[in-house]
Amino acid sequence: MLVIPAIDLKEGQCVRLKQGRMDDDTVFSSKPVEVAGQWREQGARRLHLVDLDGAFAGKPVNADVINTICQTYPDLPVQIGGGIRTLETASAYIDAGVSWVIIGTQAVKEPAFVAELCKAHPGKVIVGLDAKDGFVATEGWAEVSKTSAIELAKQFEDTGVSAIVYTDISRDGMMQGVNVEQTAALADAINIPVIASGGVTNQDDIDALVKRASSGISGAIVGRAIYEGTLDLATAQRLADAATGA
Repeated sequence: MLVIPAIDLKEGQCVRLKQGRMDDDTVFSSKPVEVAGQWREQGARRLHLVDLDGAFAGKPVNADVINTICQTYPDLPVQIGGGIRTLETASAYIDAGVSWVIIGTQAVKEPAFVAELCKAHPGKVIVGLDAKDGFVATEGWAEVSKTSAIELAKQFEDTGVSAIVYTDISRDGMMQGVNVEQTAALADAINIPVIASGGVTNQDDIDALVKRASSGISGAIVGRAIYEGTLDLATAQRLADAATGA
């Protein structure tokens, strides 16, 4: 199971939000490219980047920073979400060296777009399902739909989606523990690997997810915990590898 560091970008800076609220952010660094290098040195095998401004604008805002990270560390796979609403935007990121594009809002509004994107870029598409009380949120988490995460995820089972990133909004950035049960329930219900996100606080959360890896949980995105030091990235990845025989 991969332990995947998150770099959330707002106005070119590396920040963390609480429950997705843009007005409740903590700036951890004004040099996100250096932060990416820091996580690479600690053994990260993938980065999770989010263009927070792009998620609200509906188009890329921090693309220059993202592209620079890809160019600076070409051996470090990157997945990027936030503001990817068109084939052109997705293609531009992939051409720039991004390994996977994450489709969130557009996956809810137009599921057929995901299938189209998977055909254009096989193996390069991840669906991001951000949920509150089990229902999918869109527009940078500003709106909650009437669609359940499991119901929506099932629509992508035969499209070629590489993974589902499942985020429990109520836990994200709150350091209150990851929602293992809902994440595992989603993984059990579909045949697509699930990456857990939101609320990872310490090694206990990683251990709990690793125990459910057989359900189809393939990774865990970590943010505030590695920035504030309650979780050591290198140790977490080493223990996850040992537990899953990687």
